[in-house]
Amino acid sequence: MKSIAVLLTVFNRKEKTLQCLGNLYKQLPIQGYSVDVYLTNDGCTDGTPEAIAQKFPEVNIIHSKGNLFWNRGMYTAWEEAAKRKKYDYYLWLNDDTFLFDNTLNKLLLHSKQTNQQAIIAASICSSQRNETTYSGHTSKGKITPNGTLQECETFNGNCVLIPAMIFNKIGNLDWTFRHAIGDLDYGYRARKAGFKIYVSAEYLGICDLNPRLPAWARKEVPLVQRIKNLYSPLGYAEPIPFFHFEKRNFGLSTALKHFISIHIRVLFPQLWK
Repeated sequence: MKSIAVLLTVFNRKEKTLQCLGNLYKQLPIQGYSVDVYLTNDGCTDGTPEAIAQKFPEVNIIHSKGNLFWNRGMYTAWEEAAKRKKYDYYLWLNDDTFLFDNTLNKLLLHSKQTNQQAIIAASICSSQRNETTYSGHTSKGKITPNGTLQECETFNGNCVLIPAMIFNKIGNLDWTFRHAIGDLDYGYRARKAGFKIYVSAEYLGICDLNPRLPAWARKEVPLVQRIKNLYSPLGYAEPIPFFHFEKRNFGLSTALKHFISIHIRVLFPQLWK
């Protein structure tokens, strides 16, 4: 029997987290596979871990103090899973992503189609099912599913199936990143290591976009707050980690250019439309 470790990190989204886990567990058992769930509680104060323990007692909960955010929370869950057992697959799952029925079987089928040697990123749509919200990416942008596997360059980490052979070669997420960017970086690292990445043939779940710009890019936000937001994990573009990401994946000149432009934008957001 093959084994899958499902990895999540959560913070104060109790109802969404319970719905996410409910959609996951509806798909179990899967013939020929055992499935364990590892979930980082990143300092929840809304009763999320208690509700999970009551409704899904089989979930392995790792507690932290609330300073990990998404990337380091996922790192922590992955590290714990890998310590406990040698799994055949690792599945990243965001707690605000609601899987469709049979998603796990479809991801596993796609993995078989690639001889278990590629990352499979689920294509995720809006709740109206009329827009691709999270998916694989190429230099031209997000990929919309077309009924067949499509190769991509990197991916959003909402729902991603990673075979153990890839984890064993390139390791965990990069701890440098606190919240954002780590998923995109992992895709580029996998490609550099010689692995391929594919997007699912169809939509496999729902997660709506947040269309609002981060506070650091909005002119109505006071300057001091813009700067604080830019240098916080929730600004999605922390200058030092973002520089690290771009230097590694796109070269020094691109990293320097964007490091400068980010700071110009935080000072003069009205210059951008």
